[in-house]
Amino acid sequence: FAVFKKSKMIHNESITKEIFFERALGIIKLFSCNNAIISSVGAIKNSDLINLKDKINLIELDSLTKIPFKNKYSTPKTLGVDRIALVSSAISTFPNKNVLIIDAGSCITYDLVNSEGCYFGGAISPGIKMRYRALNTFTKKLPLFEPKHLSNLIGGSTEESIHIGIVCGVINEIDSFTSQYRKRNTDLTVVLTGGDANFLSNRLKNGIFANPFFLMEGLNSILIYNLK
Repeated sequence: FAVFKKSKMIHNESITKEIFFERALGIIKLFSCNNAIISSVGAIKNSDLINLKDKINLIELDSLTKIPFKNKYSTPKTLGVDRIALVSSAISTFPNKNVLIIDAGSCITYDLVNSEGCYFGGAISPGIKMRYRALNTFTKKLPLFEPKHLSNLIGGSTEESIHIGIVCGVINEIDSFTSQYRKRNTDLTVVLTGGDANFLSNRLKNGIFANPFFLMEGLNSILIYNLK
């Protein structure tokens, strides 16, 4: 959840989906909220959404929602609502700029919007934790570890080799994507967000803005755009 007063975030919190409806009602009452927008990929019960719409003016973000950019994606109906929100945030935060948004969450997504407000697409790859789980799931003996960054490049054990292979692999991937996008787009602004943004930000090359709330700010910008 995030609560905004115009364009300023005044509250945010994370909860489990089991108490979503009760906590949503509590926040609406606590902050006297009049309007809301929700980005959901099926985790929220439809009955909860219907009940929420009785309590507040609620926009459920989807491919038909009015958005503040030109969507040039060849399959717009398949574009994730999280990516829609991130691009909207880029348009709002960096108007008239070429922007690459890197969202390091369950998956790592790369999204490009140009200075004319046109979105073309990007790339999707497995996130850090997904890569750890994949090694554990699709092999017989490799154990599951929590993400850890090591300064050396040669693993002296299986655990070290997994950490180096995954974390350094992600860092090199992001640095490579960023370099290639910069060659093709002048004055490119790069934003890093998502659950693993803080873990990665100090390990990437310079020139990347880290903002863990970029998606929330994008949702708010879409809400304001639709209210206008």
